[in-house]
Amino acid sequence: MQPIQRLQCLFTVFSGAFLIPYILFLIIAGMPLFYMELALGQYNREGAATVWKICPVFKGVGYAVILIALYVGFYYNVIIAWSLYYLFSSFTFELPWTNCHNSWNSPNCTDPKLFNASVLGNGTKYSKYKLTPAAEFYERGVLHLHESRGIHDLGLPRWQLSLCLLVVVIILFFSLWKGVKTSGKVVWITATLPYVVLFVLLIHGITLPGAYNGINAYLHIDFRRLKEATVWIDAATQIFYSLGAGFGVLIAFASYNKFDNNCYRDALLTSTINCVTSFISGFAIFSILGYMAHEHKVKIEDVATEGAGLVFILYPEAISTLSGSTFWAVVFFIMLLTLGIDSSMGGMEAVITGLADDFHLLKQHRKLFTFGVSFGTFLLALFCITNGGIYVLTLLDTFAAGTSILFAVLMEAIGVSWFYGVDRFSEDIQQMMGFKPGLYWRLCWKFVSPAFLLFVVIVSIINFKPLTYDDYTFPLWANRIGWGIALSSMILVPAYIIYKFMNVRGTFKEVSATLIKCHEMLLGNEMLQHWLTI
Repeated sequence: MQPIQRLQCLFTVFSGAFLIPYILFLIIAGMPLFYMELALGQYNREGAATVWKICPVFKGVGYAVILIALYVGFYYNVIIAWSLYYLFSSFTFELPWTNCHNSWNSPNCTDPKLFNASVLGNGTKYSKYKLTPAAEFYERGVLHLHESRGIHDLGLPRWQLSLCLLVVVIILFFSLWKGVKTSGKVVWITATLPYVVLFVLLIHGITLPGAYNGINAYLHIDFRRLKEATVWIDAATQIFYSLGAGFGVLIAFASYNKFDNNCYRDALLTSTINCVTSFISGFAIFSILGYMAHEHKVKIEDVATEGAGLVFILYPEAISTLSGSTFWAVVFFIMLLTLGIDSSMGGMEAVITGLADDFHLLKQHRKLFTFGVSFGTFLLALFCITNGGIYVLTLLDTFAAGTSILFAVLMEAIGVSWFYGVDRFSEDIQQMMGFKPGLYWRLCWKFVSPAFLLFVVIVSIINFKPLTYDDYTFPLWANRIGWGIALSSMILVPAYIIYKFMNVRGTFKEVSATLIKCHEMLLGNEMLQHWLTI
């Protein structure tokens, strides 16, 4: 089982306050559910949908995670296409985002050499200052955002990004068309190279002036931020993005493991290495933030940002000031490209394996089906590379795999632990590896992880705020479409339960026994005992 690195790990600025809920959620939810999905896929040898032969009434959970993985593929490949565009743009003696003398620059573009804190005025943070060459290259040169008035004014796809997106999709297709025979070989490169590049960037970053101040800010814990619900929600969501739990990826890849493979060891090692990598990447990121704050004589918090602003504006700007900037830019964007392809391969494999295992016709024509999925994601991703495409991407990024992925994992934990039963699940694991999971894991699967997930789902819904991108506020209809996208995957769970109950004949007891797949339908005290068994 190869580690699945999420590009999202580099999109989030970790801080001391963030690390506390992040580590807590890793222990009580991330690792237990990672272990659960590996064991589930390895024992049943099925994808995300057909794995629910253990409890057929929950098969809608499988379809939900497949749909979520498909949604993510629509916009995730666009981010990889941006990385490829930046990589091509880096092969110059002078990086294109270093000055204001380009066709895409506005009259108000500010030369970074002349920049100082007084330029900002009125309390504007440097990270929000959109008139630097790096910011204008991203928003005007790459996205052409200035030519769109909002999500209602998308325009046509840009041909440069369309070509980059096509290259990305072709790479993904040829990496997946023969299943793990090809993807396994590609992963050796996409999963290993980022570690080498990250180590090189880290060593160079900590030698820069101001790096110590950035690292000190990274490790400082502001306990007041722990009162903010968004910190906890972001930490919970980040756990599932970085580990890949809930997307059907782990189940799909684990289904190819040997039956007696030690997935317990894999779960501990992979999740630990993954999150340690995220922690170490924080040093590389904050050393650069400290360097930028030192260069522009502003506070660390004024340059700190997250998401695309960090990866495609701040980091490239910092690289452009270094000696040998072209080399560092090429190295950095190769890392982003390999990280992104590795992650996208996992998501698409979850879709392909999940549906191919459920529909034998698709399995018989896997290459054609893989082409169909790849081409379909390409066509829909074109909406994200128009002049206003960043608004579509932001909408999908917020709604497609936010609350919906947490809900799907919650239903997965309930289905396995409460209906299939932790005791039977533990016996399955014993058949594979010769030992049952310990009390800690059984308690997490049965009580702790579901309770935590239920809490986070409720809090994320209650604390939802209308969607924005910088100063642009999305219209009400766009927010409604976003919630429609989120609900389209979540509704599959109850919809499939209703569908199955309506299409299976017999008494309620007989139908329930068939769909839940108990050896006998338990009632009263026996059912209570079944649910409380750990």
